Amino acid sequence: MAKTIKSRAKAKGGEVTVKALISHPMETGLRKNKKTGKNFPAHFIQEVTASANGKQVLVAEWGGAVSKNPYLSFKYNGKAGDKVTISWVDNKGEKDSATTSVR
Repeated sequence: MAKTIKSRAKAKGGEVTVKALISHPMETGLRKNKKTGKNFPAHFIQEVTASANGKQVLVAEWGGAVSKNPYLSFKYNGKAGDKVTISWVDNKGEKDSATTSVR
């Protein structure tokens, strides 16, 4: 699977700001295919987690109401040099993760 997470992390004054863009279709299962008249199957991220140096700093439970290619931003107490890992799992069992270093 191609990498689906682009992320950056920057430290300032003991606080790290993490920004991530996740490429994912985020289908609700309610949108109809105009050609067939049937709904597109649901396909959305259910859980996003983030850890810094192995310690969990974020857990988010998402559903079909989140837009296509979601953007995520959060802060935690940390420093430059930390390794931040963001991962997700969707309702079809697909998953991905990416690690970035804090600048």
